[in-house]
Amino acid sequence: MSLKIVFMGTPKFSVPTLQALIKNKFNILSVYTQPPTKSNRGQKINASPIEEFSKKNKLNFRNPKNLNSDEEFKVFKELSADLAVVVAYGQIIPKNFLNTKKFGFINIHASLLPKWRGAAPIQRAIMNGDTKTGVSIMKIEERLDSGPVLSVKELDLDQNVTYGEIEKKLSVIGAGLLIESLKKIENEKVKFIDQVHSEATYAEKINKTETKINWNLDANEVIRHIHGLSPNPGAWFEYENERFKVLRANKSSVIGKPGSVLDENLTIGCKSDSIQILEIQRQGKNKQAAKEFLLGKEIGNGAILT
Repeated sequence: MSLKIVFMGTPKFSVPTLQALIKNKFNILSVYTQPPTKSNRGQKINASPIEEFSKKNKLNFRNPKNLNSDEEFKVFKELSADLAVVVAYGQIIPKNFLNTKKFGFINIHASLLPKWRGAAPIQRAIMNGDTKTGVSIMKIEERLDSGPVLSVKELDLDQNVTYGEIEKKLSVIGAGLLIESLKKIENEKVKFIDQVHSEATYAEKINKTETKINWNLDANEVIRHIHGLSPNPGAWFEYENERFKVLRANKSSVIGKPGSVLDENLTIGCKSDSIQILEIQRQGKNKQAAKEFLLGKEIGNGAILT
């Protein structure tokens, strides 16, 4: 049996899965993705990575603003797919859609469910200091990320990895795990396991109000905050009325007042210990190594960062 699939995804995280489906010769009837967005000044229209990939590979795609219309439901139902694969699509799937596919809607979720259901599982795992994360292949149900799980794969975390690095790894791991899962479905060797709902935790969407660095936390917490938000949206501080994102840092044992620069190498005091900034991004500029950055902007010993 060759499964007939509708694929639903939007960001770069979704692309490896769509590539893997094509490579493994699954029958992709249609691709759904979010509509193009406008740049800040509205001068440029930006298609999603999945739309760009679909055009390049001559895949049929749709990018409706939302799915909540009789017309969209009719089009979707008439595709007569065996299942839908959902990878960071960016919309809640309406209830009436969920009952239209023989094998349902299969989702790649970037956490070890039931931990970190929700919008920002990778970021929250890093910021929380978790030692492991991973991907779960699950069936979508009406409640958020609550469906039974078919497959799970773990990935170790440490204090030095960033959200961007882990997201890239998990996108590849998830693609491979999904293909394994689809082959189980094809061979009718499927065993979904219900989640223990009482053990669920939730990864709330990252709010802009929580991106500012709090130097009154200990150094480990500050590093987790920085790496959990790197590269986007980025943890930041202000100096001389200008905003700077910190993208990577190391822990240092130098002691000093929280928020104060302790040497000429951008070592910043925290509640306990300190951090040394390794990568930084000035507002409106590209990221730089700290040494390169300091050649153009002096933030010297004794400066206070807010």
